[in-house]
Amino acid sequence: MKVDYQTKIEYFAKLLSQGNVVFFGGAGVSTESGIPDFRSQNGLYNEEYAYPPEQIVSHTFFKNNTSAFYRFYKDKMLFPKASPNACHKALAKLEEEGKLTAVITQNIDGLHQRAGSMNVLELHGSVWRNFCMRCKKGYSLDYVKNAFDVPQCDCGGIVKPDVVLYEESLDNGVVMRAVDEISGANTLIVGGTSLVVYPASGLLRYFRGSHIVVINRTPTSADDRAELLFTEDIGQVFQDVMKID
Repeated sequence: MKVDYQTKIEYFAKLLSQGNVVFFGGAGVSTESGIPDFRSQNGLYNEEYAYPPEQIVSHTFFKNNTSAFYRFYKDKMLFPKASPNACHKALAKLEEEGKLTAVITQNIDGLHQRAGSMNVLELHGSVWRNFCMRCKKGYSLDYVKNAFDVPQCDCGGIVKPDVVLYEESLDNGVVMRAVDEISGANTLIVGGTSLVVYPASGLLRYFRGSHIVVINRTPTSADDRAELLFTEDIGQVFQDVMKID
């Protein structure tokens, strides 16, 4: 039997009120802030470049074609003026209220922190952190974005974003913290992610709680496990659920 949208929203609000909630999100969380995703019809992977975007954002390409990497990176992956949307703000409020214990994100835009979330686990790093590959000195996003061609350190080393590229491993400490948060949650919200990027999406297998809520425009591998499934815009879903007392 198909359940109407408002009934699902009311049940979602009930789950949130019980607390011990963890959010696991991807690129779809930030599209409403004007940041394009990768795999949708209008995503970066469907645009035309001299090289496939998946190749450009790989460790090998960064090492062998650093200048071309940075042309793409500065043009297509940096959005310093983007603002948190309704989803980011709702998650921050839920954490403030003691209902949400962690945000686990595949995004690199830092919008969860800008919305006020404190316990944010960034599986793929952040564009806001950049380090010299030689001496490890830190540099700002603005420094990288405004640098001519390849950003360089005072010591002469190349400055690299603290972003996990293809062929690179996730930070083990961040992964273990994510495993702890997911395995200890009673409700897991999966939002704005197609769940096709591994190893990040494999973290869902550690969930031992009672309720999975999926909010995504397109089907995911978690749909058959979901107690609630929303295909509406994630910002709208969170706006509506936060209105429920």
